[in-house]
Amino acid sequence: MTPRRNRPGDSDDGELSVGDLIDGPTEVISPAALAAARAAGPDHSADETHDLSAYATRDLTPPAGTDPAAGTEDLTGRSGGHDGGPAARPRVVLPGLPRPGALRRRALRDALPGIGRSRRPDAAPPVELAVAGVTVDRAHLAEYDRVCGFRVADALPATYPHVLGFPLALRLMTLPEFPFPLAGVVHVGNRITVHRPVPADVPWDFVAYAGNLRPHARGRQVDVVLVGSVDGEQVWRGVSTYLGRERGAGGGGRDPGGRPAPPAATAHWRLTPRVGTDYARVSGDHNPIHTSRLGARLFGFPRPIAHGMWSKARCLAALESRLPEAYTVEVAFKLPVPLPSTVAFSAVPGWDFALHDARNGRPHLVGTVR
Repeated sequence: MTPRRNRPGDSDDGELSVGDLIDGPTEVISPAALAAARAAGPDHSADETHDLSAYATRDLTPPAGTDPAAGTEDLTGRSGGHDGGPAARPRVVLPGLPRPGALRRRALRDALPGIGRSRRPDAAPPVELAVAGVTVDRAHLAEYDRVCGFRVADALPATYPHVLGFPLALRLMTLPEFPFPLAGVVHVGNRITVHRPVPADVPWDFVAYAGNLRPHARGRQVDVVLVGSVDGEQVWRGVSTYLGRERGAGGGGRDPGGRPAPPAATAHWRLTPRVGTDYARVSGDHNPIHTSRLGARLFGFPRPIAHGMWSKARCLAALESRLPEAYTVEVAFKLPVPLPSTVAFSAVPGWDFALHDARNGRPHLVGTVR
């Protein structure tokens, strides 16, 4: 096999820091600005996702003669008062989207004992990253639609901008200032707000930042926020909550024997290992726990597991024809979806929805659309 030539910026020498963000020149913040941002302390302004545990066991089948939407909890008003972006956070403007492959290699190196970098334990990165003029490849969009179950269309599905801007968020998460190594973090929640439909022929501007580092029963969690704009107007916003598991943290697990019966299934989906490899190809997220039996075992899984954002996209695809033009969809990721497996999808107008193991009812995902 011919050795791969290192492209500029692929060197493994040195740290990937706020001063070494992407190939070529960048608009880098000054040391004084960075020091001032750190002195301001942890940021708590980023939207956090919500605990949707109650939806995992709630009967999603509406009683006869009742309003299907009655009794559901409205999550749209609990945004923490955050209305557009972090205040006084220095911005680093990148000339283009980073290459996820190089970031993944650095992340794997970062996880090696004795080699990995030390992390700041008390705050999220004090900067935000930005990139402008990101265009949509229509062939890629069509392939994404096919993999996730959406109709092939000109307008972007709600989850597609997450994939489009994911390299920017990934760059943020591989900064030394990110509170925990990327390898091994767990995606526990995601909220997406679509302000209006966006066609595929317009360029996007993205901003990514992190905040609200807070305790969790199994470690700490942080919110990574990705904001998408078109012609200066914010049209899309995603908040992903990641858990960094840490030694010495408490348990917090639930007794599986006390779990109520899952809601009645609307549909059953048979998932093959291609769910992991196909989504890795269209998302650029080639984490081996989704694509390789050996890679999954290295992280404690007996077989590969589905990407959480594929699960969310597949659920939205099932509701696609009934979604409004503007809405917020929030999900909590529960137990991993092993590949292969059969899952049961449940939904009720409102919309509350869930994904369970079809055999034993174990919850994989619970969500709401508002």
